[in-house]
Amino acid sequence: MIKFPVRIPLGQWAESIVNWLTENFSTVFDSIKVVVEFLLVQLDSFFVWVPWPVMLIGLTLCGWIVAGKRVGILTAACLFGLGCLDLWVIGMSTLALVTTAVFISVLFGLPIGILAAKSPRFDVILRPILDGMQTIPSFVYLIPAIMFFGIGNVPGIIATVIFALPPMVRLTSLGIQQVDKEVVEAGVAFGCTPVQLLLKIQLPLAIPSIMTGVNQTVMMALSMVVVAAMIGAGGLGSKILYSIQRIDLGVGIEAGLGILFIAVVLDRILQGVTKKQQDAIMHQK
Repeated sequence: MIKFPVRIPLGQWAESIVNWLTENFSTVFDSIKVVVEFLLVQLDSFFVWVPWPVMLIGLTLCGWIVAGKRVGILTAACLFGLGCLDLWVIGMSTLALVTTAVFISVLFGLPIGILAAKSPRFDVILRPILDGMQTIPSFVYLIPAIMFFGIGNVPGIIATVIFALPPMVRLTSLGIQQVDKEVVEAGVAFGCTPVQLLLKIQLPLAIPSIMTGVNQTVMMALSMVVVAAMIGAGGLGSKILYSIQRIDLGVGIEAGLGILFIAVVLDRILQGVTKKQQDAIMHQK
């Protein structure tokens, strides 16, 4: 067999870079780990501490007010099903994991998306990076996450953020770019500064697109729950991993349904928020 004449040791270069970062920036990674872990522990403690009837009624009312009676009833049914499968506590832990990952994704994705919308040059550089983040198999993210942050929930959240960040960035940028140019020109004519133009015109009008980005980020974060369980993340993903290791079909089906219930609740509520924002914008027009 004739070998290819050129061999680029890209894997070795990447490993050398990761090892160098680990050796020289361990303090930075430890600080990130402390912050992420603190946020996760607080959310997890809160979700588990709240009695299940209070959480069920609260989310049901939230769904009802935001998206209507049908979504409220569907939310109650999904949460009731989660409890009936004896997955309430571990389901709340999953919700805490997803909430932490989504919060970090929005925290970084929103300003990056704004910068991409404002700077075509930055957008051109950023686009292939986002393509790579969405195309590379999610399992690959686990390797550097383990090397930087060890085993546990934190590397799972970091890997989830990397996987779920692109739609937040893309849809934020798209939403700002799609704001009617005449509205922007009117704002400039009335003397708006670039910051005022962004905060008072572009961002409010881009909220439906931004909320769609949040929705997509939530769904992608939930899809990473099982993968993150491979490096020690808790929640329902650990149940599914256990069922795969023991070939326990029953546990796998129950845990899968638990993730589905959480996904349906979050998706319908966020869709309701997006629709309300779109209706508000149309009403203003």
